[in-house]
Amino acid sequence: MRKSLLFAMIACAGLCSCNKEKLSERIYNQGINVIPAPEQIAQGSGTFVLDKDASIGISHDSLQPVASFYAQKMRASTGFGLPQKEDGTIRLTIDKTVTGNEAYQLRVTEDGVEVRASSLRGLFYGMGTFLQLLPAEIESPECVDGVEWTAPEVEVTDSPRFPYRGLMLDVTRHFISVEGLKKHIDMLASIKINTLHLHLSDYQGWRVEIKKYPLLTEVGSRRIDEYGKEYSGYYTQDDIREIVEYARERFITIIPEIDVPGHSLAAIAAYPELSCTGEKYEVMSRWGRFPVVFCPGKEVMFEMLDGIFAEMCALFPGPYFHIGGDECPKEVWKTCPHCQKRIQEEGLWTDSKHSSVDKLQSYAIARCERILKKYGKKMIGWDEILEGGLAPDATVMSWRGEAGGIASALMDHDVIMTPASGGMYIDYYQGNSQAEPFAWGGYVPISKTYSYNPVPDTLVQMGKEQYIRGVQANAWAECMYTEDIVEYRVYPRILAVAEVGWTPLKNKDFADFSRRLNNAAVRMDCRGINYHIPVPEQPDYCRNHVAFTDSTVVQFSTSRPMKMVYTLDGTEPGLQSAVYTEPLVFRENGTIKIRSVLPSGRMGIVREVEVERQTFLPASAEEPEHEGLRLRFSPTRCLYVSEMADVKEWKDSILTSIEPIVKLRKNKYSGVEFYVAVADGYFYVPEDGIYEFSSNNTRITVGGKLAVDNDGKPQINSKYGRSLALCKGWHSIKVEQISNFIGGWNSQQRNDGAVRFRKYGEQAWKRITADQLKYN
Repeated sequence: MRKSLLFAMIACAGLCSCNKEKLSERIYNQGINVIPAPEQIAQGSGTFVLDKDASIGISHDSLQPVASFYAQKMRASTGFGLPQKEDGTIRLTIDKTVTGNEAYQLRVTEDGVEVRASSLRGLFYGMGTFLQLLPAEIESPECVDGVEWTAPEVEVTDSPRFPYRGLMLDVTRHFISVEGLKKHIDMLASIKINTLHLHLSDYQGWRVEIKKYPLLTEVGSRRIDEYGKEYSGYYTQDDIREIVEYARERFITIIPEIDVPGHSLAAIAAYPELSCTGEKYEVMSRWGRFPVVFCPGKEVMFEMLDGIFAEMCALFPGPYFHIGGDECPKEVWKTCPHCQKRIQEEGLWTDSKHSSVDKLQSYAIARCERILKKYGKKMIGWDEILEGGLAPDATVMSWRGEAGGIASALMDHDVIMTPASGGMYIDYYQGNSQAEPFAWGGYVPISKTYSYNPVPDTLVQMGKEQYIRGVQANAWAECMYTEDIVEYRVYPRILAVAEVGWTPLKNKDFADFSRRLNNAAVRMDCRGINYHIPVPEQPDYCRNHVAFTDSTVVQFSTSRPMKMVYTLDGTEPGLQSAVYTEPLVFRENGTIKIRSVLPSGRMGIVREVEVERQTFLPASAEEPEHEGLRLRFSPTRCLYVSEMADVKEWKDSILTSIEPIVKLRKNKYSGVEFYVAVADGYFYVPEDGIYEFSSNNTRITVGGKLAVDNDGKPQINSKYGRSLALCKGWHSIKVEQISNFIGGWNSQQRNDGAVRFRKYGEQAWKRITADQLKYN
């Protein structure tokens, strides 16, 4: 991905200048392409031309930071000097009659540009809108020739729908470098996102230096993966100061999150006394939830949090501090003598609404709030902080749907809506899972994110909508192993979030937003961002292997209208390849390679579909004798099927069904008991047909042909394997399962052990059941 990204940057900044066609006339530069769409915009008939004589004027020296920021940016791409002059072509003015801290007015005429606002922030956003009226190449870090730097004549009056518009980046599961964060900050600022929430601690790592407690990073920032390699990384306090200042200059507030009392294993690995038992743990290298938690019965927990908060509150000058509070494994508190003593001393008894351990969590959260207040911070927590009663002044982030947000607003608490169900989890798949790079699950196309309305009708009806302070997208990083993949998941969906948070509901238009994305894509190219381009998908079932016996038709579409190019000769499709205009007909074997193309010429990832003509595989001539499958089992650790050939000792038995193959040894909190297993025999196919198979087991072989292959891959969200033309009757089957961790995922974690199949034309998957299994 990185090579194609560098090519895109070169194309934006350099190669384009060799093209005789004016870049400013290209289709993606036509029309008004502002994201997020303004509150009011009126277009005139004239055009402003930014040329070598352009200058910037300011009404007061205090506006210098904004003027210098944009002068430097435009200077890089245009080559123009853009000096400051009292009567500048582009004029920035403080006007206290413009209502709202983030509001601005923008007037572009043939004679010049005027931005008026009551604050520096408003001027910054107004200038950002002006830049989006210019050709997309204005974002280039290098001088671009062949562009007429024009902007349409407009009058804009604009202010945000919500004061909070945010993105959460999980830097704990997979670390993002300082330079990587700066790249995000630059892009977020350009689309008027004003908050970056950093998830800095969890089971899998502690990512910020605390001088009073050095083991938090010496121990807590490191973990050992399933291959024996160390994964590490953290921000020094100097790094934090640099990031915070960089964000401040772009009017972005950074909110730190330290997750308590759950999701705290990395801290406990460094300081075991923080847990109920004092047991020693290692930082977790696997994903999931584990019954290791801070002990609110011990005063040391609050003493240490006070020390941590003291240092962090000094580093992050914004008003908020996020304490997590989600998914707390409270069962351990029921048997902890320290916690039970605290429950008795504080009178945290179970009642009709809350259990004693729910109240204990509420007690812990309330004490965190008091500590943070001491350092001048407002507390934010995930919606689980409602359990046991809400802390007095807490702001709630509602992620488990909207119910928590509604309940909080009805109690007159501020709420930030961030529900997974509303399209705000932008680490989910954004296209069909069979066509997209691996993700942990879910399906959130950009259209779903864009359509979200953070204000529930219930609150409008009850006059409580004012407590919805804004919206946030979350990018959890279990399956985002590189910074490239983080960008691929976040962009362009965060642009949809920006419009959800800024633009009045009545102004939203997904078709027009999709058009504007073509211009935004070039801007992201100039910034070196690896964004998602819709992948061609079959509209029925997105198969990567298509089987047929006579002829077949393969059809493609994209999640938003897009040109597609393809080849049938095995070569990579390029801009000169055949354009997909109609379904492809096959009567012989073939390989389709197809990809989407943006108006700028930027191409998406290549989708490869194998098309195979098959004859029906005959069933076994005789019915097998015994019910079930033969099983070979060994408590040996392997990562790949090829390593199973070296296993020396096997134990033989019988499986009556396939599913138990994932439960041959008991799962522990810290992982699985390693083993390998092979089950083989026959399964009954109910009728002639072409079948496809799905399983999260390691490999499935049917009739001697590999039907599912998850070897060396995380065993969740299996991609369907080969399709097979099978005659009615008994066919050989082999199920291979490796119990291990791959990519941080426990092979039993999201695997029910089943093998499913369906005939072409059927919607529902069917399990291979015990009565379909036999062996000889």
